[in-house]
Amino acid sequence: MGKLKGKVAVVTGGNSGIGLATAKRFVEEGAHVVITGRREKELKEAAASIGRNVTIVPGDVTRLEDLDRLYAVVKEKHGHIDVLFVNAGWGEVAPLEAVTEAHFDKTFDLNAKGQFFTVQKALPLFKDGGSIILNSSVANVMGLPAFTVYAAAKAAVRSFARGWTMELKDRNIRVNAVSPGPIETEALEKAGLTPEQAEQAAAQFVTQVPLGRRGKPEELAAAVLFLASDESSYVAGVDLAVDGGMAQV
Repeated sequence: MGKLKGKVAVVTGGNSGIGLATAKRFVEEGAHVVITGRREKELKEAAASIGRNVTIVPGDVTRLEDLDRLYAVVKEKHGHIDVLFVNAGWGEVAPLEAVTEAHFDKTFDLNAKGQFFTVQKALPLFKDGGSIILNSSVANVMGLPAFTVYAAAKAAVRSFARGWTMELKDRNIRVNAVSPGPIETEALEKAGLTPEQAEQAAAQFVTQVPLGRRGKPEELAAAVLFLASDESSYVAGVDLAVDGGMAQV
């Protein structure tokens, strides 16, 4: 315990799933956490479940004015940032012939543009020696039918981790990505599948996972904690797959 004692951490998309599990783990390890998300009701419920050392800031990471407001709150309350988990993301199924401009723009706005400016606008508050973790996906190296726009956006995130590692090396700010495989969240339902289709898709994914199951949000949180803490002090620019081996063998 105490791997982030006294640290200030910001988690986007911290109201549910991987973001919430990570925010909880950060607080358990001694951090003061600021979480943001689009739905205020869910943010309040998330804060209640975390219980302490948490601040909520409603906002949409695709809106630059909302990011400015987020970091204004962080600056007023804490003065700086030590750890940033850029987690907010979204994917929706759409075969190539069905992709619309709106679908393409929405997917890239949240998964690529949102991550880019979440980091850019955090930098003035970042302490030298801090850690930035980007949430990508094993889709960034896989061919997944009907998820090609999402996969491309997540591949951009992987590229960000490489480029920013070089750009921020003089400040000793480490940038890494974490790439989940199939995780027990509501992501498939949010992707536009019916509950029955989501169940079928989850079962299909499991057949591709050597460990034979979906991962838990807490398992992702443990990986993010590693990248956030000093235990990964010589780790920079990596894409850490937490996928039960799905994209590795």
